[in-house]
Amino acid sequence: MLEDDDKLDFLAEETLDSPVLPRAARAPWRVLIVDDDEDVHQATVFALRDARILGCPLEFSHAYESVSALALLRDTPDIAVILLDVVMETEDAGLAMIEKIRGELAMTSTRIILRTGQPGYAPDIDAITRYDINDYKTKAELNRSRLFTALTAAIRSYDQITRLDASRRGLELIVDSANQFIAEQGLPTFAARVIEQTAALLNVAAAGAIVTRSRPYPDDDYQLLAAAGRYRALLSGVAARGDFGPLEATVRAALGTRRLRVSSDGVAVYFAGKNGRDFVAYIDTPQASPAIDEHLLGVYCANVAICADNIELVSRLRETAYVDGLTNLPNRAAMIEAMEATMRDEQDHLWSVALVDIDQFSETIDILGYRYGDQMLLQLAHRLRAALPTDVYVARVGGDVFGVFGVPDVVNPAILREILNDPLTIDDGTQMLSLSLGFVNVADDMRSGADLLRYAAIALKRAKATGVGREFFYTPEVAIETRERVRLLQDLRQAFGGNELFVVYQPQVDLLNSRTIGVEALIRWRTPTGEMIAPDRFIPVAEQSGLIVGLGAWVLRSALHALRQLCDAGFALRMAVNVSAIQFRHPSFLDAVDGALRDAGISSGLLELEITESVAMFGQADFEDRLHTLKLHGVSIAIDDFGTGFSSLSYLDRLSADCLKIDRSFVAALNSDLPGGRIAELVVGLGRRMGMRVLAEGVETAEQAATLRALGCHEAQGWHYGRPMMAEDLMNWLREQSA
Repeated sequence: MLEDDDKLDFLAEETLDSPVLPRAARAPWRVLIVDDDEDVHQATVFALRDARILGCPLEFSHAYESVSALALLRDTPDIAVILLDVVMETEDAGLAMIEKIRGELAMTSTRIILRTGQPGYAPDIDAITRYDINDYKTKAELNRSRLFTALTAAIRSYDQITRLDASRRGLELIVDSANQFIAEQGLPTFAARVIEQTAALLNVAAAGAIVTRSRPYPDDDYQLLAAAGRYRALLSGVAARGDFGPLEATVRAALGTRRLRVSSDGVAVYFAGKNGRDFVAYIDTPQASPAIDEHLLGVYCANVAICADNIELVSRLRETAYVDGLTNLPNRAAMIEAMEATMRDEQDHLWSVALVDIDQFSETIDILGYRYGDQMLLQLAHRLRAALPTDVYVARVGGDVFGVFGVPDVVNPAILREILNDPLTIDDGTQMLSLSLGFVNVADDMRSGADLLRYAAIALKRAKATGVGREFFYTPEVAIETRERVRLLQDLRQAFGGNELFVVYQPQVDLLNSRTIGVEALIRWRTPTGEMIAPDRFIPVAEQSGLIVGLGAWVLRSALHALRQLCDAGFALRMAVNVSAIQFRHPSFLDAVDGALRDAGISSGLLELEITESVAMFGQADFEDRLHTLKLHGVSIAIDDFGTGFSSLSYLDRLSADCLKIDRSFVAALNSDLPGGRIAELVVGLGRRMGMRVLAEGVETAEQAATLRALGCHEAQGWHYGRPMMAEDLMNWLREQSA
């Protein structure tokens, strides 16, 4: 059996050279005789006993008064001709009956021939026109020859009218079927609809099958797409040719000749498929089925072919929109829809969502290439899908991130770690996997698939922030914190545009003589209510949102303009400005530095950029290239918070930085039993050995300053020397120090 995503291409129906579908090819024309004289009935039947009109015999029905005649017509609507006596119970009984036939019974196709034995009761011309009377004869003049002639004319007229009505209904059906076909998704459901619509076009019950060949050869390898009526039992799978019973010969002929084929039991409508995939709709047609116009059938076949092409196009578009091209797993959009549908249909279940992320995936493909990375993704996708139950949804929702949705008993760290613990085998080698996991246990108020993936992504980010190979669960507390961060970001954007942010400057001194040799620019945020927002709250939000790029550029320009004022006042100090990793990576960073120096008219030798060790983590070659360019321009570089990140001595040796800054946590541990007390001593020795200046942050006491001086530290900053100050306050402070 074909699945929903199986494809079948159609071509427009070729010209039909087989016979038109026969009218009950041998079905007789039904003629109703209505007369209160028994002799008239017998004489009429005797006169026409062997007559054949348009190749079909006649079949007579009888009524002796109008009431029984109308009852018979209600039960037998396919009467071709009525031979009606004008005068029966009353003088106008015939005309009264005609009015009911045309009006109440709405039998507009049936032809009526009036007969009367009394010429004086003939209807007038208006009545003949109004009631669509086919002919009027006196009984005396209706001998065999004239009766046959009148009946032939009436039957020809009836045949033409019914054909026109059938064509009109067929065209209406074709238009309606097009709308229904377009709404179908997938070939099997489309094929089932074709059976229904083809049977409706032929005006028969929907009993038949849609049959195709799996390959052009052998001829006996058939495949069912859909079946209805007595053929439904064949849907169990691929059927051999002999299993098709009465439809076998007709289907075989249609597939062999690539044409419409008609048998005594049914009709096989052929569609030519691309790549030899022939397609036949076989429909049972009882002997009494009406004829259908060949051209109308051609229009229908062409319409079905176009709809089939559209079904395939929609299927391909849907696949593109909902299937990951590399792993063939559902993608993010498909997972969102699937989660929402499942939670809506199965509200009594508990659900969990997990995101599985490959740690350091980008670094791996940088070293081993994209083909190797693709193999990792393919094997991980296959392992997840093969190991998890079929009712657990697995999707690729991002570059190296997979989504898993199911019950908590399956979607949990223990199960997923067990599945993913073994190494991958790629190019005859093994690759160990380090995976970070983010989880969400779905609560009652969580019904948005997009929100669930967002919550899981937040949990995944938390897991990665604690190190590689970790997992984290999204909690209500995390939700509150997330909302607060969103609000904080919105407020920060408004603050940036509303002059709530400002820059302060903290002195940096020479430890030997306490002379001020520089200042560090520090950003601050004061809300309109006077509340101070700590930098460690809003700087991470600015970095995650990308706002730090614009914010950092503004701080740099503000600091250099403040330095311009200091230089003009005779204080040519070094200006230290912090640079975040996001800011350093931005393509326009070097241009921003050059532009700010040029705009303020400051020598590049007075600018020192403070970077953390994490800045260098985004790519060694890129980092060193940018660092080299800055050094060529005369800008000095300080490594901020040294020892708190991912320090690498060999890497530090290649950086050629000018200054190492000892983190305040190590300074606070000096002269105490606190952990890290000896780190400051090690950093000082390392910096001096590498020919770098060493600056200690957070020096709060004279004792700390004395210890650092004894260790050989060059510079310091902290409240012991001066607090961060506004530019005007700094200017006054410097003047006081000079005096």
